[in-house]
Amino acid sequence: MVEPVYAPVIVTALGAFKALGLKLHVTGGENVPRTGGAVLASNHVSYLDFIFAGLGAHPSGRYVRFMAKDSIWKNPVAGPLMRGMKHIPVDREAGAESFRVALDAVHAGEVVGIFPEATISRSFELKEFKNGAPRLAQDAGVPLIPTIVWGTQRMMTKGRPKDFSRGKAVTVAVGEPIDVPKDADLDAVGRDLHADMSRLLDDVIAAYPQAPAGPDDTWWMPARLGGSAPTLAEAARMDRLEAVERAKRAKG
Repeated sequence: MVEPVYAPVIVTALGAFKALGLKLHVTGGENVPRTGGAVLASNHVSYLDFIFAGLGAHPSGRYVRFMAKDSIWKNPVAGPLMRGMKHIPVDREAGAESFRVALDAVHAGEVVGIFPEATISRSFELKEFKNGAPRLAQDAGVPLIPTIVWGTQRMMTKGRPKDFSRGKAVTVAVGEPIDVPKDADLDAVGRDLHADMSRLLDDVIAAYPQAPAGPDDTWWMPARLGGSAPTLAEAARMDRLEAVERAKRAKG
């Protein structure tokens, strides 16, 4: 398939990573099927995750069509790129239509990427999952592929200044596909997906080649591992407060 936008974007991104001295490590890429539809479920720790999670499918020669909030499409630079790469806008007021578009894409043999947490995790741990990824895999009769990205939060995440200084490590790990039969309990599948991704996240963090540079650089590590990131409970409270403020602004 000719990809007049996506292919050059990947080449440009890889060139930028090289210029930044990025230490990119991708494992498990063979778990993405070379043909046919699939649903790739990734954790979400930064604004850059769709770029790196998509690279998890690169060894199999696949392009991932990510579902992302539709506000990105309104950006004069990002919008045309998102359309050209055939990503799927999600309007939270019309979620059924976004799901239909994603289902059509998977039926057409595409790999569709979803962030089951829906929003960035401030704790860098896995939050509770929505059931969209298992449901999409079940409705389309395709495998569900757990994926973890780590290190991207050090460059661009919620509530932190951007930092594109050289030499950072980023790991992308693709786990073994999960079958989702037509009669499967989606809540159980969601729990299995969360458990698989939790194990994969722990393995990725344990093998990550870099450590915080000092006491002031522990913010990107989970609290349970001695980092100064918010705990899951603290992050959930921050998310609730942000949602309240957003609702107030929307009312004017």
